[in-house]
Amino acid sequence: MAGRVLREIKERVRDLQLQKAKQRLLMDSVGGHQPLRHVREGRLRQPLDHFNRRRVGTFAQRFFVNEAYWQRPDGPVFLFIGGEGPIYKFDVLAGHHVDMAGEHGALLLAVEHRFYGDSINPDGLETENLADLSSQQALVSGPCRFQSFNLSCRNIWISFGGSYSGALSAWFRGKFPHLVYAAVASSAPVKAKLDFSAYNDTLHRCVKLTLGLFLQCLAAVRDAFSTVEAALMGGNTSQVAADFGCCQIPKDPDDQVTALIFLCVCLFVCLHVCVCVCVQIYRSTNEEPCLEVSHEKAVKDLMDTSLRSGRRAARQWTYQTCTEFGFYQTCEDATCPFSGMLTLQDDTQLCPLLFGISQHSLPARVAFTNAYYGGAKAHTHRVLYINGGIDPWQELSVVSDKTLAEDGEAGTIFIEDTAHCADMMSRRVTDRCSLKKARKEIEKHVAGWLKTAAQEKMEKRGG
Repeated sequence: MAGRVLREIKERVRDLQLQKAKQRLLMDSVGGHQPLRHVREGRLRQPLDHFNRRRVGTFAQRFFVNEAYWQRPDGPVFLFIGGEGPIYKFDVLAGHHVDMAGEHGALLLAVEHRFYGDSINPDGLETENLADLSSQQALVSGPCRFQSFNLSCRNIWISFGGSYSGALSAWFRGKFPHLVYAAVASSAPVKAKLDFSAYNDTLHRCVKLTLGLFLQCLAAVRDAFSTVEAALMGGNTSQVAADFGCCQIPKDPDDQVTALIFLCVCLFVCLHVCVCVCVQIYRSTNEEPCLEVSHEKAVKDLMDTSLRSGRRAARQWTYQTCTEFGFYQTCEDATCPFSGMLTLQDDTQLCPLLFGISQHSLPARVAFTNAYYGGAKAHTHRVLYINGGIDPWQELSVVSDKTLAEDGEAGTIFIEDTAHCADMMSRRVTDRCSLKKARKEIEKHVAGWLKTAAQEKMEKRGG
């Protein structure tokens, strides 16, 4: 359930970012620049199963293309890989990769992840129809399939992504180096982890950095969670419901866990404000009159297999956590400063309940993912990993890579004072110096890759 709440908060943040991008584009349009007219939306017919040619079923995969900066026909292609949710036209209109596309004459292409957004299996989201939802299936669709733009594998492709899509960007380069020349992977959890207790360990460090290195501040955070937990366990659930504006009184133990999960995740998202204020922000941006903490309702929503529910993405991502990644953010260790009620058992019980996937099978599934992609030891050439110091997901990414540094490529960029995927936003004059410096390093890598690729092409022609 922690992943569900975190994803919902991330969606709200992404919605706000999209609104800001839209406002900037509207202002550009007033000034005579009309970037929207260069964007095209399309559908690409894809096999449901790339690994079994006997199966003939297909689905329509959505993509967006922005030709505003493209130097036809040989200009590079910047591929934005979609993650666990819909893509938007703004994915080819705003962001650091778009800024760089303007400087290098690149075609911008955003491709939606199979079975998310509008790229849903037409048969629905029943468990048997989700069997073709995996990162492996998602990566097999090669970029050379976009024949309508006269693209070929001769175009230099660089992939971009953040969070799960950042991992996909790195894995795409690793599995298909003949198709994508280089990859940028921001906040990319390339190491699957069943019990991701380190999430809360990093969150603890983030609290130290943000609230100050004062023991009384840390004690206050710990005491706050202890107080809420004691109130729930002691039967004072009405007061907790009133304090946090819950839709119902969390009398059921599962509802109490859901409430604590929300408060824990919310603390990470809103480190600069108190948790009560964070709840208000979440409710206002989500246009909800109260905080929904009903475990029963959450499970009911996850059991919705209709195409209508597909855009919410909760069922699909829960399926992928059960079959590939884990990523369950627990707090059972005595050192965890939050609530010990956040257990691996509570998170993994959804797998058999929703999909008939045994909890005992989860370790082997996670181990397979790491064996298939290499985990944090997949030292792929020409992959740039970017991470922030106040991002818990750095624990599952590649933060230091000396092997790549030896051949002249840093391989990693670490921004001490930034959060999840902060580098992916467009440049702003108000950005902190560390972020500006990191973006210049990213730009240096991208420019270097394109220069090297051009030289290699000339050498091949000359040879």
